[in-house]
Amino acid sequence: MTTTLVTGANKSLGLETARRLIAAGHTVYAGMRDLASGSAARELGAIPVQLDVNDQKSVDEAIASLPALDVLVNNAGIPGTSWTVDDLDVDAMRTVFETNVFGLVRVTQAALPLLKRSPAPVIVNVASALGWPRALLDPDDDCFPVMMVPYPSSKAAVIALTVQYAKNLPGMRINVTDPGYTATDFNQHNGHQTVTEGTDATVALALIGPEGPTGEFHDRRGRIAY
Repeated sequence: MTTTLVTGANKSLGLETARRLIAAGHTVYAGMRDLASGSAARELGAIPVQLDVNDQKSVDEAIASLPALDVLVNNAGIPGTSWTVDDLDVDAMRTVFETNVFGLVRVTQAALPLLKRSPAPVIVNVASALGWPRALLDPDDDCFPVMMVPYPSSKAAVIALTVQYAKNLPGMRINVTDPGYTATDFNQHNGHQTVTEGTDATVALALIGPEGPTGEFHDRRGRIAY
């Protein structure tokens, strides 16, 4: 049985990822800050676990509660509250990076000892094309109109982190995904994709075996060339 931890799994993309991986036969632990928000995950058959990516004690206790770990999906993230340079300051940057970047590293580092015991360890980091300069500069891309700074910068960091983790840990399959413009709370449900479409890449990469890709950036259509 494959044991999987999905962070930020109480709703939206994280919850849908949990649902699909349970359907694929995984035992899924659904990480969330507040266990009171875990009813939807429980109904799917996931096991809610209290996990605040910004709190080292919470992360350590969550990882310690797992019997094993084969797949880690770093899905937890926040958009922040700064939308242009007019409302940008260092605190706005710090808040987003604390969750989206430092939180990802905090969970991953805590999970590595368990993952190293797995015969086929996998990490999937959820980023965004908003962290990809090519998309930000393309007038025909959904990302082009977005003027916010903290969130895209944090997701650019996640893409780079993924590549470096993959290089450091060649025995693991470590990849990063772009969900695409998906209808979620992040965008007031204005995205043109469903949450199922938005989790296609993440689920596909969570299901790969030891011969699968590593250090790659994928969306639901496949690999995004660096």
